[in-house]
Amino acid sequence: MKKDLLGFAEMKPADFEEIWQRTARLKKMLKEGREHASLQGKTLGMIFDKSSTRTRISFEVGMYQLGGIALFLNSRDTQIGRGETLADSARMMSCYLNGIMIRTFAQESVEELARYASIPVINGLTDLLHPCQILADLFTIREKKGSCEGVKVAYIGDGNNIANSWIEAATCLPFELALACPEGYDPDCRIMAENKKVGKERVRLYRDPFDATRDADVLYTDVWTSMGQEAESQERKTIFTNYQINRKLLGVAKKDAIVMHCLPAHRGEEITADVIDGSQSVVIDEAENRLHVQKAILEILI
Repeated sequence: MKKDLLGFAEMKPADFEEIWQRTARLKKMLKEGREHASLQGKTLGMIFDKSSTRTRISFEVGMYQLGGIALFLNSRDTQIGRGETLADSARMMSCYLNGIMIRTFAQESVEELARYASIPVINGLTDLLHPCQILADLFTIREKKGSCEGVKVAYIGDGNNIANSWIEAATCLPFELALACPEGYDPDCRIMAENKKVGKERVRLYRDPFDATRDADVLYTDVWTSMGQEAESQERKTIFTNYQINRKLLGVAKKDAIVMHCLPAHRGEEITADVIDGSQSVVIDEAENRLHVQKAILEILI
């Protein structure tokens, strides 16, 4: 039976552990210059409805390093952009490829693609979720803190796809998540409700960033205006003014707290330059780990 990675709702702690153990092994092999072409002769189709830097590079380079081939498929240049149904595309691509990664707007599109494809489908980002990013983030926390267990993550900013995936992860794993979002910009209510439904008390929502950040091990943020929200940019800058990771906010976290950002960053908005470029920032390590984590995902699924 094929496996997909659409989000974390169906995952168990053992699934996360399998990915991270394989990630550590693949990262070590790459650093040591050891051959690890486990996907030789395999092909990954990469469908992009949204622009990308880290997702495209990490999946494309990852497939190359594993011995396979990645095909960049811009929806505007394929029949999907001319009205071919996702169901037909999924069935057809399953004849040619060994896996599909899709970066798009609607979570429903990813789920429909997975429903009709007979090959694994990976969610490279939707407006609702970004599971590949959070897997890399949690792996980075394990590297820096030794474990995710008992760690407090303070997420400051928009309750977007990153926040939603953090909540899904906290529903599965034993770390504490404190989110600070302006009123009206909360994470998805269904994902929050699911967290409460399963009886987890590790996710809390605050309005005051200082309340969320107090004694945090990790400070995390994302841009105030995501792709597709550009028309709201000026309004959001006003609303999110106090939701910035800066030296003052960092001062209420633990002294050895690390700072994370999924990138791209808008210095001077959601985070100040001195913090993202400072000694407590692990942003570049976090970005590098996208490559290693996604290679593990590709090996496991393909």
